[in-house]
Amino acid sequence: MLLSHSIRKKMKKLIFSLFILLISCIPVLGKELVLGEQLQLKETTKVSEINAQPDKYIGKRVQIEGMIINVCAARGCWMDIASDAPFQKIQVKVVDGEIVFPMEAKGRNAQVEGIVEKLELSHEQALGWAKHKAMEQGEDFDPATITGPTTIYRIRGLGAVIM
Repeated sequence: MLLSHSIRKKMKKLIFSLFILLISCIPVLGKELVLGEQLQLKETTKVSEINAQPDKYIGKRVQIEGMIINVCAARGCWMDIASDAPFQKIQVKVVDGEIVFPMEAKGRNAQVEGIVEKLELSHEQALGWAKHKAMEQGEDFDPATITGPTTIYRIRGLGAVIM
């Protein structure tokens, strides 16, 4: 019996999700975990400096350090790094599947290198982005929270060391 295209697609998503779950269940506590490219920079840039003057860093390779406060629960394709300044953070996004950040990394410190990028989203794009992010985190989404276009600054992750 042939499976329909939609069933095959759902099965592929299920298999991929199970694979990610399996990888994220590998214990990493107590070990240094190196992901992606080897870190090259000798100097660390403070997250607060990037947040204060993001346009100064666009397109530049930076190394940041901080506590991992959130990880993409769906695919491990991004993580939020706490800033050195209170109530600030920056997102590190990687190409899906090239690097997978494990859920167990939450609460651990990381050094990350990548390229600072700026995303300018229309109101419609911002709605889609926020809805997608809520879905990844298993949270409810209220479209009223997005009131207009959004600019996002983040780091395109190239390599990371989770300590």
